[in-house]
Amino acid sequence: MTTDALFQPLKMGALEAKNRIMMAPLTRGRASEPPFLPNEMMATYYRQRAGAGMILTEATGISVEGLGWPNAPGIWSDEQVEAWKPITDAVHEEGGLIVLQMWHMGRLVHPDFLGGDAPVSASATTAPGHAHTPSGRQDYEQARELSVEEIARVVEDYRKAAENAKKAGFDGVQLHGANGYLVDQFLRDGTNKRTDQYGGSVENRVRFLREVLEALVSVWGADRVGLRLSPNGETQGCDDSDPAATFGAAAQVAQDLGIAFLELRQPGPDGTYGSTEVPQQDDVIRGIYKGALILNSDYDAKAAVNDIENGRCDAVTFGRPFISNPDLPQRIEAGAEWAPNKNVPKSWYLPGAEGYIDYPAMDGTSD
Repeated sequence: MTTDALFQPLKMGALEAKNRIMMAPLTRGRASEPPFLPNEMMATYYRQRAGAGMILTEATGISVEGLGWPNAPGIWSDEQVEAWKPITDAVHEEGGLIVLQMWHMGRLVHPDFLGGDAPVSASATTAPGHAHTPSGRQDYEQARELSVEEIARVVEDYRKAAENAKKAGFDGVQLHGANGYLVDQFLRDGTNKRTDQYGGSVENRVRFLREVLEALVSVWGADRVGLRLSPNGETQGCDDSDPAATFGAAAQVAQDLGIAFLELRQPGPDGTYGSTEVPQQDDVIRGIYKGALILNSDYDAKAAVNDIENGRCDAVTFGRPFISNPDLPQRIEAGAEWAPNKNVPKSWYLPGAEGYIDYPAMDGTSD
């Protein structure tokens, strides 16, 4: 198999990727406990993976209100900005490109992270399942509906976080609009029960997405802003009755604003995580959004080559293979065995270097 298609450069607005093997955003839980600071170990982790055409960072909280994952990093404080700088420097020193994924978890923030206050969402709904908290797994609790005035405040939180990302030395930002988090909670009619200008029609349900993207564009310019969507199937209790219409409208927002790239997480019926029979929506979205389209979920090198060569997408983000194979592009280019280092899921979210920065490269080295 020739892999030449994966090693062509790709221009995404002002972002110039050296190859089309992108690193997907991967929550790893290695930041400090509050105040949620990135650290030196994370700089090593991202440096090791700088061979990716573009690194999309782990989801990063834009505010105290929006972050509900133990040991995930934030980007709302000056201290966090300073802590991110060695990480962006490390990636740039290796010739890499690093984009910050901006995260508000909405109803998936447990009150334990909020001093006992209820989480916020598009509507007063409760997610199924359990939250990961510093004191263990706990049932999610009902969110309260954001007022129109509060929505404007959340949009401003995104704008300020985007300014902080620029100060920290990132190359751009990606809005996390997927996986059942706050933006997704506004998009889908299963979680958005509002009757005002932010609910009801598809045009109203994409309003929050548009306003947040406009805030990010006001800081970065459209050519350094991206978006992640998960347009098919239920995720963390978030679902939609007409995904083609909903995510077609979301794609139109991305097209109207001229953002640099759009990434779609699309599990299939046999997906390792989040399998679904709901049809993938990239064909609908490709017909609307004309920027760089990046696909994700359960890809190997062969499937990625095929979808890039046939024009289905412009690049692919790899997640789990990048966890245990820090030099994944080099392995693919050398024709090495696909992702030979074994993932150890129990170590994905634990503190410490094990299962994080100790996977060997092809030459046998590791930090």
